[in-house]
Amino acid sequence: MASEATTLTVDGPNGPRDMRISSPSRVLWPDLGLTKLDLARYLAEVGEAFIAANGDRPLALQRFSDNVDGEQFFSKNPPKGTPDFIRTVKVTFPSARSHPMLVLDEPAAAVWAAQMNTVVFHPWPSRAGNTDNPDQLRIDLDPQPGTDFDDAIPAALELKDVLAEAGLTTFIKTSGNRGLHVYAPVEPTHEFLDVRHAVIAAARELERRMPDKVTTAWWKEERGERVFVDFNQANRDRTIAGAYSPRALAHAPVSCPITWDELGNADPKNFTILTVPERLKTVGDPWADMNANPGNIDVLLEWWERDVGSGLGELPFPPDYPKMPGEPPRVQPSRARKTD
Repeated sequence: MASEATTLTVDGPNGPRDMRISSPSRVLWPDLGLTKLDLARYLAEVGEAFIAANGDRPLALQRFSDNVDGEQFFSKNPPKGTPDFIRTVKVTFPSARSHPMLVLDEPAAAVWAAQMNTVVFHPWPSRAGNTDNPDQLRIDLDPQPGTDFDDAIPAALELKDVLAEAGLTTFIKTSGNRGLHVYAPVEPTHEFLDVRHAVIAAARELERRMPDKVTTAWWKEERGERVFVDFNQANRDRTIAGAYSPRALAHAPVSCPITWDELGNADPKNFTILTVPERLKTVGDPWADMNANPGNIDVLLEWWERDVGSGLGELPFPPDYPKMPGEPPRVQPSRARKTD
């Protein structure tokens, strides 16, 4: 029986590459009938902006055995058969073990990842040449039950002001779901734990200004109907969907960079693999100059030390992390043993 495979020619910095797409008609988003070939074409069309945002970074692939409603898994090691033009870099994980991860340098590499059934791309906040020191401070604003995207908007605007007071220039994108991701480019002079502390300092300042709307509570039972500032996304080997990455939701959304001026009227449902290529052609890439003037986290670390001095110490780490210095007990408050 003849193979259904097709070839997609993808432009890039090293010239065009002919990328094989097997099973191009396999449906990934059943509600829309969007296929593997549709995904590959999307990545080729947005390739320049996609690589500018996610390239030159260790990358994890969120892959699907069938469609976005089915079984999924993460690839952190390079899959077998990775093309020679796709490089890798060795990174160290929280367990202290190290192994290689993929690094994408051109749009054809993203198309190859789609051929490997990747839907969501998860880049590290550090560069391949300095994996231990992030060059992005990332803050994930996650609306909790009872809140929605519109509740994240005022929190993002206030966070922009908070980070400006700390000397940082901020950029924003939709998460592709209900939340928002705020980024600040920084000089890669501090390791992950310092950047995490900087994020916590900013999150606590935001929480002080919007106590009824924003929370840093790690335990869900304590968050209420507020927007959670997920500080643990700043940890080593913790990632969020990259800019222009598709998401595995029924309407094929994209985690899309927007301008701050667009935020007030933004509807995340409007940014999909069907609409974002044309948006890039007409509006351009709001993150095009993101790396022009990176800041530093010195002021945020001063805030961290101030808060520590006031009795606000470390916050819980993810459950798969080793126990960290100064960390409070990893047990939700309602289950904690009460002491006299």
